[in-house]
Amino acid sequence: MICWKCLKENDVKNPSRSDECPFCHADLHSCKNCRFYESGIHYDCREPSADFISDKKRSNFCDYFSADKTYPSSESYSFSSEKSKADAARDAFNALFS
Repeated sequence: MICWKCLKENDVKNPSRSDECPFCHADLHSCKNCRFYESGIHYDCREPSADFISDKKRSNFCDYFSADKTYPSSESYSFSSEKSKADAARDAFNALFS
């Protein structure tokens, strides 16, 4: 599985609630490492029956958790893309009021 935080692959296949990434010690049984996680949709989860989890980065008791076996998309985890979105919004704002 690939850690949501450090993006390194580790040997954990089906993490239990107490498993951590051996590299950065992030919780592996968390929403951010679930195949149903998608930021911006209802509860940030594609599983319609899942309960609300407030902290997506921490370990939880979700019964629908399924380890995401793919690399996270760069849009979801890249700080550079967030900066570019912020820069674009700032430029658009400045264009309106310049």
